[in-house]
Amino acid sequence: MTDHTTGRPAGPGDTDEPVTSPAPGADPHDHHDNRRQVLYWRLLARLFDQEEQATLEAASLAVVEDIALPSALLDPQASVDSIVQRHPELAAEFDGLMTPGPDDEGARDRAAEVRRAALVSKVLLNVFASGSGTVTAGQLTRWQSDAGWLERAFGCRPGELRGGRAGGPGAGPGAGPTGTGGRGTTPDLDRLIPRIGPELGAIEADLVKRMHLREVLADPRLAARLTPSMSLIEQLLRDKNNLSGVALANAKTLIRRFVDEVADVLRTQVEKATVGTLDRSIPPKRVFRNLDIDRTIWKNLTNWSPEEERLYVDRLYYRHTVRRTTPQRLIVVVDQSGSMVDSMVNCTILASIFAGLPKVDVHLIAYDTQALDLTPWVHDPFETLLRTNLGGGTDGTVAMALAQPKIAEPRNTVVVWISDFYEWRTEPLFESMAAIHRSGARFIPVGSVTSSGRGSVNPWFRERFKDLGTPVLSGHIRKLVHELKTFLA
Repeated sequence: MTDHTTGRPAGPGDTDEPVTSPAPGADPHDHHDNRRQVLYWRLLARLFDQEEQATLEAASLAVVEDIALPSALLDPQASVDSIVQRHPELAAEFDGLMTPGPDDEGARDRAAEVRRAALVSKVLLNVFASGSGTVTAGQLTRWQSDAGWLERAFGCRPGELRGGRAGGPGAGPGAGPTGTGGRGTTPDLDRLIPRIGPELGAIEADLVKRMHLREVLADPRLAARLTPSMSLIEQLLRDKNNLSGVALANAKTLIRRFVDEVADVLRTQVEKATVGTLDRSIPPKRVFRNLDIDRTIWKNLTNWSPEEERLYVDRLYYRHTVRRTTPQRLIVVVDQSGSMVDSMVNCTILASIFAGLPKVDVHLIAYDTQALDLTPWVHDPFETLLRTNLGGGTDGTVAMALAQPKIAEPRNTVVVWISDFYEWRTEPLFESMAAIHRSGARFIPVGSVTSSGRGSVNPWFRERFKDLGTPVLSGHIRKLVHELKTFLA
């Protein structure tokens, strides 16, 4: 059957028959399934064609009103935030919306599935139907808010899937086994979440590129509506030399906000890892937080009085907390070409955190076709990023010329080289890296230091690093934190 209005094959809902009530004698399960299909057909139609399909819109409106949901769910201009503000009882339904529900022995609540389809359609359309043309600061902020609701629907924190702030899949309350329960068929989150994060990042990056960013930054009111993200920071760093006055001041404010947010997360990860072995030559501080209660009780058991049922303590025992550390030199070399922006930002912040640790001498070098020694500013990632110049080419030999003289004591030196290793002087660069490894210094090649863990590495370098015994470290930034803390211990 063909819909003569649209000229396309008819789908569920392309009929003059009402979908709000079942026909006499009809199976009520079929009725609920039909209404759910109407909502999902509309979702697909709007994702692939921004033009409204009148029949699907009318049928979907009838379904939404019949199940007592606000008609604003079908308004593409209405954000999830605005709907929740008017109908606060829906906030709990959006949270964990796409996570597995409680298993009730295979029984399905088909009426609940229709309601869920309406809410899911709203979130997916607002996030993935991003349109075309120029984007305003308000539109970007609204999209970021809606993307946050999608992340909450997957059981994650806002910003988590886009690489912002935490461990990704498995960290949220919705992570875990998937299956079919009271909420119907649920997506395989273990496979879906790692893929959807980078897609959200790509959409956000496209929205930022479509903004008239300079005009937005020149207006303090519009600039205040921007939410710092990796995509936005990349654009600001690329365009910072073309900004001045109010626009430059607003750009710096956004960069500092983002740097501070990421630094808080990374600092927590660094502090959670232990450094060094306990130094028992130094007496422990005799303060309550160091009191070893279990050992104190054990050592004083001979003073137990059965008659009084009381333990007399004549000596307190405290835990040793001071750890041995030796001076270490950490040399971080970061590829600042266009493909490594995420790594550049993360590693600049990470280097500043390690620079604040006792007895760690941190040096930072950034390069594309030229190399820049950023060591004098390594304690301030904000100032460091302002001095970077994101480029397009890559020549690691210029960075190596700056890094090699800094290796004074190889046994106490670690060189972290962050790049995709798509070099044009491959042989001489690899030989110099192998020489560092043979000298006794620790050489750690890193393919990506991103929040999402995605990255591409030149297969030629990957194989040779593996043969050298220094395989490329690729993945989440926590991996690099662990490697560095292990070496500095």
